[in-house]
Amino acid sequence: MSDADLAANYEKAYGNRIGYGKSPALLMVDFVQAYFEPGNALFAGVDEALASALRIREAARSKNIPVILTGMVLHKSGKDGGRFFQKAKPLENFTAGNPMAGWPKGLEPREDEFIVTKQYPSAFFGTSLAPMLTSMGVDHVILTGLTTSGCVRASCVDSMSHGFITTVVREACGDRHSAPHEANLFDMNAKYADVVSEADILTHIMTF
Repeated sequence: MSDADLAANYEKAYGNRIGYGKSPALLMVDFVQAYFEPGNALFAGVDEALASALRIREAARSKNIPVILTGMVLHKSGKDGGRFFQKAKPLENFTAGNPMAGWPKGLEPREDEFIVTKQYPSAFFGTSLAPMLTSMGVDHVILTGLTTSGCVRASCVDSMSHGFITTVVREACGDRHSAPHEANLFDMNAKYADVVSEADILTHIMTF
């Protein structure tokens, strides 16, 4: 099937757009130092994704939209990471006390921002994120983060599954290779969320 035929096939089956909600929150998934540290196994060259997410963060803050940052912190044994830790050896970067689990320059959490600590790919799995958003009246998750094919995708599927309108911002997500990045953006846009540009989400945020 050619690219044109594939696009037409998906447009026919999955071309729906869900739009935006009335009460958004910004979710910034796993922007942690390991992805920005040259020589680290997780280094991904994703500075542009972080820069985009930081611009969205400032816009969200200017409109009093809640900002939630996620990161992984595991016991030094890794046992609370279960099979995920057994499979993905670079998760050793996220054991307690490892500086690679810290925030990169520019993403120091503010006092009024929320931090969700997770042990698995999704920001929702085994955490208080969904009930916290619900209690705040949030109906719309603006999703940014790393990596597109891993924790962003897992968080996207769970966000939708918990009943939140989900918007993934293309430029504010990153992966170590363009192929899984583009494939997962394509698939999330087809089935679970609307994928939009940074410019589009900034325009929407400024309407609040």
